[in-house]
Amino acid sequence: MQLDSVTLTGSHVRLEPLVVAHLPSLLQHGTEAEIWRYMPCCKREAGKSVQAWFEQVTVSMATGHSLGFAIIDVARNQAVGGTTYLDISVKDRRLEIGNTWLGRVVWHTAINTEAKFLLLRHAFEALGCHRVQLKTDGRNLRSQAAIERIGAVKEGVLRSHMVLPDGHVRDTVMFSVIAAEWPAVKAQLGEFLQRS
Repeated sequence: MQLDSVTLTGSHVRLEPLVVAHLPSLLQHGTEAEIWRYMPCCKREAGKSVQAWFEQVTVSMATGHSLGFAIIDVARNQAVGGTTYLDISVKDRRLEIGNTWLGRVVWHTAINTEAKFLLLRHAFEALGCHRVQLKTDGRNLRSQAAIERIGAVKEGVLRSHMVLPDGHVRDTVMFSVIAAEWPAVKAQLGEFLQRS
């Protein structure tokens, strides 16, 4: 399992290794407070949340703890959000897809579905992962529904898991897809993308 910077390309989305050149477009698309409501890096102002997210991910990348991607909307040729591989365990052949956000302009489009498809396919088929996990704030029902929709299995709740910047003690809902489930998940995601 060798984690190198890679560009993942689909019909609707391109996932590029995150660099500072993406920041202006990310700042443009990350202006909605709703995007950051449940994110651990959230700030009072949405623009500051984008900057905090970017700094957190790039520092983690520099120390080898994550691999960050800009989510590029192919039709607009703009970075409309971001995501990461994190909590990487090479020994256990496991990683997490997280720190994901999208600008409102691409909500309810194929962008998130295809981004997850590309990340999962790369994790299982190129990296040889046994497990890919995803987690979200217990209050974030929209995110939980999106994760379940891609075929991930809800494993449970990590109670009082983390303290957010506003002082809220967050329960975290944990999901995963394991290698044995990937063929069925892949087929389901493929059907979703054919209809979009």
